[in-house]
Amino acid sequence: MVHSLTYEDVLYPDSDGKPMADNTLQYKWIVRLVSNLKHLLKDQTAFVAGDLLWYPVKVAVPPAPCQAPDAFVALGRPDGERRSYKQWEEDNVAPQVVCEILSPSNSAKEMITKQAFYETHGVLELYVYDPESYEFWGLVRQSPEQEMMSIFPLKLPWVSPLLGIRFEVYEDGLAVFHPNGEPFKDPGDFIEERDQMQEERDQIQVERDQMEAERDRLAAKLRELGIDPNQL
Repeated sequence: MVHSLTYEDVLYPDSDGKPMADNTLQYKWIVRLVSNLKHLLKDQTAFVAGDLLWYPVKVAVPPAPCQAPDAFVALGRPDGERRSYKQWEEDNVAPQVVCEILSPSNSAKEMITKQAFYETHGVLELYVYDPESYEFWGLVRQSPEQEMMSIFPLKLPWVSPLLGIRFEVYEDGLAVFHPNGEPFKDPGDFIEERDQMQEERDQIQVERDQMEAERDRLAAKLRELGIDPNQL
């Protein structure tokens, strides 16, 4: 089905024309963050997205102010498919947590612009990581009315006040941990765990079927001997 272009599509396009990532390392980090945050918040009302355009305000004429965070979390908003995150359609809930993974093409001016956008439009926690230099920093505040407190670098280990995830930087780079202490996994690890769990469930079912078959065989043998197994 062809989507007919509307004036709203012109005001709020679904793409900014930029690639999701400039290189495989940046892409790997974006996918890792999004998949683990989705797993972390799967039992909560929360929307997690990566490289999705966020429009904080309605406008009458283009261009509408927007950014496409590498990863963001909007607590209190339901999971589901979206072409973009239009804040006025989301009970005016701004993403509270934003993560940016730097690439060589990111300029200091660009990051200052992004930081100002996130601060202006209500982000409470902004985390920035350069996977090549291993530099990691963030800006955190308790409410949108406060100025963001810039910490460079963050005092590590750092725990996200909203998500409870922990950030640490080692000799080989950044490591992120779930609140229970488990490290963030690569997406393929989740698939392997799912497959392993399915294999275990299948094995349990096989064993259960074998036990039921053996029980039926014994019951039939007792009946051959004139014994009612239901009376035992």
